[in-house]
Amino acid sequence: MHTMFAADMASTARRSSRSPFKFDSLLRLKILVLALGIAVGETSVVAFGDDKTRQSTPPDQPVSFNQDVRPILSNHCFLCHGPDENDRRAGLRLDVAEDIDFDAIVERITTDDPDLMMPPPSLKKPLSDSQVAELKRWIDEGAEYEEHWSFLPIASPEVPTNAGPINDSPSQVRNAIDRFVLAELQSRPLKVTPEADKRTLIRRLSLDLTGLPPTRQQIEDFIHDGDSHAYEKLVDRLLESQHYGEHMARYWLDLVRFADTNGLHHDHYREMTPYRDWVIRAFNENLPFDDFATAQIAGDLLPDPTTDQLIASGFNRLHLIIDRGTALPEESFMRNVVDRVSAVGTAFLGLTLECAVCHDHKYDPVSQKDFYQFYAFFNNFDGAPETGGRRGLDFKRGLQPPYLELPNESQKQQLGKLNAEIASLEKQLAASAKRLASSPDDSELQQNHDDLEKQLGVVRQRYEAVVMNVPATLIMKERSEIRPAHVLVRGNYDQPGELVQRNTPSFLPPMASAGQTPTRLDLARWMVAPEHPLTARVTVNRFWQQLFGVGLVKTSEDFGAQGEPPSHPELLDYLASQFIHSGWDVKQLMRLMVTSQTYRRSAVAPSSDFRDDPANRFLARGSRYRYDGEVIRDQLLFSTGLLNLDLYGKSVKPPQPDGLWKIVAMPNSYPKSFVADEGDAIYRRSVYTFWKRALPPPQMTIFDAPTREACIARRERTNTPLQALVLMNEQQYFAAAMHLAKQLIEDPSLATHDRLTVAYERITSKLPRSGVDTRLAEAHAEFLKRFENEPERVAEMLQACFDAVIVETISSSQRAEIAALGMTIHAILNLDQTRTRE
Repeated sequence: MHTMFAADMASTARRSSRSPFKFDSLLRLKILVLALGIAVGETSVVAFGDDKTRQSTPPDQPVSFNQDVRPILSNHCFLCHGPDENDRRAGLRLDVAEDIDFDAIVERITTDDPDLMMPPPSLKKPLSDSQVAELKRWIDEGAEYEEHWSFLPIASPEVPTNAGPINDSPSQVRNAIDRFVLAELQSRPLKVTPEADKRTLIRRLSLDLTGLPPTRQQIEDFIHDGDSHAYEKLVDRLLESQHYGEHMARYWLDLVRFADTNGLHHDHYREMTPYRDWVIRAFNENLPFDDFATAQIAGDLLPDPTTDQLIASGFNRLHLIIDRGTALPEESFMRNVVDRVSAVGTAFLGLTLECAVCHDHKYDPVSQKDFYQFYAFFNNFDGAPETGGRRGLDFKRGLQPPYLELPNESQKQQLGKLNAEIASLEKQLAASAKRLASSPDDSELQQNHDDLEKQLGVVRQRYEAVVMNVPATLIMKERSEIRPAHVLVRGNYDQPGELVQRNTPSFLPPMASAGQTPTRLDLARWMVAPEHPLTARVTVNRFWQQLFGVGLVKTSEDFGAQGEPPSHPELLDYLASQFIHSGWDVKQLMRLMVTSQTYRRSAVAPSSDFRDDPANRFLARGSRYRYDGEVIRDQLLFSTGLLNLDLYGKSVKPPQPDGLWKIVAMPNSYPKSFVADEGDAIYRRSVYTFWKRALPPPQMTIFDAPTREACIARRERTNTPLQALVLMNEQQYFAAAMHLAKQLIEDPSLATHDRLTVAYERITSKLPRSGVDTRLAEAHAEFLKRFENEPERVAEMLQACFDAVIVETISSSQRAEIAALGMTIHAILNLDQTRTRE
C-alpha cells in the first residue's frame, strides 16, 4: 500500500503504517482542506508575538516594584545579587531593601565601559533602554521596595463600581470578573467584542467543561431555549456531566505526572489507575479542594483513613522509579524524595523548590536549609526506593509495596475459597510429608504426595489468575521511627551536612503542629490554611488557564521572582479569596468564570487588537487557541459516533505503528513490545490511554502533551507540519470519517446535500455558510466520480477502516459513495475550526 514520506515517518513513529489513500489523493485533500479553510475561516487569524502585558507605567503613576522593577532585577541581576548568600557578588543584595548606593547602580547600568557595565557583558543579558529608564525612574521616585506579590496575604479587593463604556462599546457586566477586566481595559486601546453567537458558545462551553462537543440535538435545544437563564442552565448541566470529571482530571494528571510506567531505565509497568479514577470522581463529586489536596499529601495519616483517602495518598508515589541494581539505593531514595518535594512545590505552591537542592535558591527566598526541612516531611517513606526483581506476581501487576488491594465482592469470594483450598492442601501436604518420611519406600504414599503437590500448584495458578485481575494501587505509608534528615552538601546523597527538623520556609506563614513533631498532615493543613498566600492563588490561576488558554499569571508553574506578575492582580486575589470563602468549591469557581461576560465574548476582533494585544492578556476578546491532542481526538471520535464513553478502569492502548516501543525498549523491559487493544476499548477517551513515559502516545506528544516525567502546570502550544500529518494520516481518524459516512448513507431520510450538512454540523457545531456548502458538494462529487472508477481502491480503503464482516454487508452500490463521503468528512475533520477553540 502506498504511503507518503514512508521512510521519514517510520523512523519517528509519527504516523500510522497503513495509509488508505495514495499521494495524489492526499494532495487533492490538502487542496480541498485549504480551500475550505479559506471559505470557512471567520476567525482564521491566530496571533503570535510578544506578550505585551508589561507596559511602561503611565507618567502620572508611580513605578511598581513588583510589577515593573522586580521582573527586570530578577532576570538580569538576582543571579549574582539575589537571595543566595553563598554566591553573592560584592556583598550587594538587590532583592530586598538594604543599604544600597543607588548612584553607583545608575552609573553601572548606564556606562559603556565593559569593565564597569552591569549586567556584565559575559552574562549576555543586557538591559534595554526602556528597562534602564524604568530603573532610573524607580530610583528617582525613592526606590521603594515591596515584598514579592505572591508572598503577601491574599487581599479581598473591592469590586470596581464604574465599568463604564469602553471605546464606545457598552458596558457588559454579568459578575465581578467583568468589572475587574473592564476596569483594566479603560486605559487600553482595545475594543471589547460582543457576545459570541449561541452555536459558538455551546461548543466552547461544552469542550471547555467536558472535553466533548455538543450533539446536534443539544445545539438545537440551546438555540431555541428562550429562557433568559438558558446559558446558566447549560453551564449547570455540563458541570453535572460525568465527563466533566474526566476532562478536569486530564489537567491534574499532567500536573502530578501520572503515567503507567516507572520512567527510568527499563521503564517497567506501574499500576496506579485507581488513583486516576479517584481524581475523576473527586472532580465529579465536587470534593472541596482543601480536602482534595489534604488527601493527596497526607491521606494515609488522616484518622481512620477511608479507601479513597489511601488511594489519594498515592500522589506521593507518582515519581519516577529506577530499577534495582541501576543506582545505589541511597541515591535512588534521595532522588525520589526530591521528586516528591518538587511535585508538592509545583502543584500546590507554584514554586521551584527543587532549585534549592544544591544551594540557596538564586531568585526566591528559599534557602538550602529550607528545602531540606521541607524534604524531611517526605523522607520517612516505609518502602523500598527501587523496583523489585523482574519476576513475581507484584512485578507482573506493576506493584511495589506498600500498595492497596481493591477486590470486588466476587473477587473477594473467589479468593476466600481459593485461600481455603490452598490452606487445606498445604495441611494435607504437610501430613503427607510426615508419613512419607517414616515410609520413604512406600510408592502409594509417594504418588499421593505428588498428586497433592500438583493440586496445590493448580489451585495457586487459579489464585494468581484471580489476583492478576484485582485492582490495586500504590499508596503512601509512614515509618514508625522517624528517619533523620540532613542538608545534603551540594545536593550529594552521600554528603550529609547539618541535621534539620521538619519545617516550612521562613518567608511563609508559620505552620501549626498537632503534636511535638510536625507531620505531613500538619503540612497539608498548613497549605490550605486561609492565611496561606500561595495555594489558592496558584489553584484558581490554573483553572483560569484551562478556560482562557493562559493564566492571569502566565507562568502558572512559577509564582516566584522568575515568574511573570499577574495581568490582573486584583482579580486574581478576588478569585482566590472567593475560592477560600466558598469552602474551596471548584464547581462554584468554574461556574463564576464561565458565566462572566469576559468568557462569553466573541473571538472575532479587529486586526489592530491582535497587534496591540496578541496574546489577549487584557481579555477584550474571546480567547482562541488550538486544542490539546486529547480534545482533538476525543471530539473527532465523539462527533463521528465511535467514542466509547465508559468511565474508569485500566489504561488502554489504541493502535499505533508497528514497533513503536522498539527504540526505547530494553531486553528486560516489561512490557517490552506495544500490543494494541481490540474492540471498542481502542475508542475510549484519551484520558485512559496507556502512558509510557519513555515514549508516550505520538498522537498526543505531537500536539505538545508532556512525557509526564516531570510535573507540568502548562503545556506549550505549537503549530507544526507534523500535527497536520497526524490529522490527515492517522488511521483511527480516517476510520472515524468512514464510520460517519456509513452511518449517514444508511439513513434513508438524508439526501446527499443533507448528509454533508449533518456531517458539517456534527463536527463543527455550525451550519455551512453559503459557498461552503457548494465547495463541499463539489468536493464530494469529484471524489465520487473518481472512486466509481476505482473499485479495487475503494475496497482497499473500506478494508482498512472496517471489520471484514462489516465490509461484506456493504453493497457494491454503496461502496464508492461511502468512500467519497468519507473523504469529504475527513476534510471537514481537518478544518481549522475543528481543532481550534473559538
